[in-house]
Amino acid sequence: MGDPESVARGVCLRALTGAPKTRQQLAELLEKRGVPDDAAETVLDRFTDVGLIDDAAFARAWVSSRQSGRGLARRALSAELRAKGVEPEVAAEAVLAVGDDDERETARRLVARKMGAMRRLDRATATRRLMGMLARKGYNGGLAAAVIREALDDAGSDGAVAGFDDFDEDSLLP
Repeated sequence: MGDPESVARGVCLRALTGAPKTRQQLAELLEKRGVPDDAAETVLDRFTDVGLIDDAAFARAWVSSRQSGRGLARRALSAELRAKGVEPEVAAEAVLAVGDDDERETARRLVARKMGAMRRLDRATATRRLMGMLARKGYNGGLAAAVIREALDDAGSDGAVAGFDDFDEDSLLP
């Protein structure tokens, strides 16, 4: 295996070349490669000291990318960051960058993108499907229902979506 610290440095540098990683992701990779814990810890500490590992920067970039690209809500972003090994306080701080207005606007865009596929559905079915889509992306029921109600009302008033009858979306909420 050679010098464990050299091996750990090489593994970490190769892993960081492709994309940023959290400290936990690198620790798991080193463990999987059989690097002794003390050598792994030494290298991870050094990489953290020089700024090659920065969980806070990783979290900020992750939130920005996943919120704008996939339309994820704060709850889903927090869960993903926890799964990546980011400390809860660091994750919470990064997620604060997504405000209520940002989240509502993203939900509106997601619903607007799906409205064409809802054209032939009754209001209850369209609401259920849209609620499911937003729930999978981490949106809370109240925000999702309000955004969906608004979109369906707008679509019904301009004739773009035929066949929507009156339906109470609140009855779908748990």
